[in-house]
Amino acid sequence: MNHKDMKRILKNLWTCGLLAIALLASTPAVAQRVVAKTNLLYWGTGTPNLGLEVATGRKTSFSLHAGVQPWQYSDTKKLKHWLVQPEFRFWPCEVFMGHVIGIQALGGQFNAGGIDLPLGILPTLDDNRYQGWAVGAGLSYGYHLLLNRRWSMEFGLAVGYLYVDYKKYRCLHCGDPLKKGHRNYLGPTKAAVNLIYNF
Repeated sequence: MNHKDMKRILKNLWTCGLLAIALLASTPAVAQRVVAKTNLLYWGTGTPNLGLEVATGRKTSFSLHAGVQPWQYSDTKKLKHWLVQPEFRFWPCEVFMGHVIGIQALGGQFNAGGIDLPLGILPTLDDNRYQGWAVGAGLSYGYHLLLNRRWSMEFGLAVGYLYVDYKKYRCLHCGDPLKKGHRNYLGPTKAAVNLIYNF
């Protein structure tokens, strides 16, 4: 898969998600079952993010969540990236109440380096820069806690597969890559503490 194919896939993923939400939200029965959410854990990385979720039935919904981090922290640290996550969700009791399981896809691009991540995640990111893209899919579980008529919290975790294509550079501003490669990743793909507004 080359860079042009990746851009086409990500563009189609984003477009399909937006069209699905627009179509679903335009029907009168569903328009009253829409929530907006933001992942507080994702904000912890300095990444503005927003999601919309639309009920597609009494026990199903479609969610589209996106985050963009367009700036770098300093001359030696950056975590620039964008990510989009469409997800089809099933609620055993009722939409936006209690437990939820889902099937998600995700894709995005990154340009990061000079960052010391906790728990030994990507230990070479501290001394190197990585630039590339990733696509994947996974399964999610969450719990939606209603706080009042308008506000809710949701706690969630997803696990799945990611295909990551990257170039590795010695430093943030260096020219030629040290290495080109890809990585197959299987493990957690999302952790969420969502603050939710119910329309």
